[in-house]
Amino acid sequence: MKADNLKELRSDRVWLTADSCAINDFAAIVERTTNAADYPFASEIVKNAPVYDGASIRSAAVDPGQRKALMAEWVEAMTDGPGLVVLRGAFEDTAVVDAATLAFNAMIAAERSAGTGGGDHFAKPGANDRVWNALEKLCLRDPEAFAAYYGNDVIALVSEAWLGPAYQVTSQVNNVRPGGAAQSAHRDYHLGFQTTAEIERYPVHVHRISPVLTLQGAVAHCDMPLESGPTLYLPYSQTYLPGYLATGRPEFQAYFAEHHIQLPLKKGDAAFFNPALFHAAGTNRSSDIQRMANLLQVSSGYGRAMESVDRTKTSAVLFPVLRRMLADGRLSRAAARNAVAACAEGYSFPTNLDRDPPIGGLAPESQQALVNRALDAGWEPATFNEALELQAWKKLT
Repeated sequence: MKADNLKELRSDRVWLTADSCAINDFAAIVERTTNAADYPFASEIVKNAPVYDGASIRSAAVDPGQRKALMAEWVEAMTDGPGLVVLRGAFEDTAVVDAATLAFNAMIAAERSAGTGGGDHFAKPGANDRVWNALEKLCLRDPEAFAAYYGNDVIALVSEAWLGPAYQVTSQVNNVRPGGAAQSAHRDYHLGFQTTAEIERYPVHVHRISPVLTLQGAVAHCDMPLESGPTLYLPYSQTYLPGYLATGRPEFQAYFAEHHIQLPLKKGDAAFFNPALFHAAGTNRSSDIQRMANLLQVSSGYGRAMESVDRTKTSAVLFPVLRRMLADGRLSRAAARNAVAACAEGYSFPTNLDRDPPIGGLAPESQQALVNRALDAGWEPATFNEALELQAWKKLT
């Protein structure tokens, strides 16, 4: 093989582009039928989704061998299978859910009164009530309700199945009011929160890794008939490798609109899914259902650097030095960007989305972006330090 051909083939394998997304390839992957024999722990298969009975899986999980087999089944369901599992009766006692709902409603009322909260990555503002960082807020407001809620064995079991131990739970409450419109179809955190141009900069193995760093879930805090707009899913769509680039293309959005599934839920039910599964909250067509779900995002404990670095402090010290070195020609702008990449935080998350909402995009400005913007605009160090400290404060709870 000629060297030039090898270079081109290798580049095409490693760097995915939006132009490489083909709807016919996608359709061939997702148009499958789930075989009930592949999911022996499931009580039934509904619209290609394996559905599990909470009491049955609790009983099975008592035996160590059965527990491992059940978790293995969920892993394969969310990896190469339909991409989701539905857990009926995930909360055996719905009074636990009701107690959390009371606390969440109090948070919504308080934040609405204060003019904070709200917003949505994939829906128009005003269609719903969002409570960001609802996990911390619930723990501080009502630790007993928190203990009962997150003491749930099913949530722990599915989280450990996908991520192993040492996982971290975060949650955002979403209350979609009657008339609230559907979200656009999307994939989730991490790559799902990036623009097409940013996604194309990540090599193919990161596209493969991103889905196994987090688990998405939702606990129903009320009965959710179809008219209330429970989540729309497209089974098997998580298996399409360039899918993070495909969600923004109109032909894929149209395919999702025509082929998605939607399952009603009862209060205390839960659904967990691979974050790469194409999904979207549905339109609440009811006249009186406040469709509240606690959206759980569980993250791998391995998504961390080895050492703690105070990147706000290092950025404050480095900025005036970079400014001087650029001015007197000792450093090129490209070299300065490399230095910033080593010094400043390059990712927008984690953050406090009440203070630091994603304005004009899917993610707030990163620390690296702030440093580079200040260098390009020629800010004085005092001006930069003020903006840097404000950004750091916004990320605190």
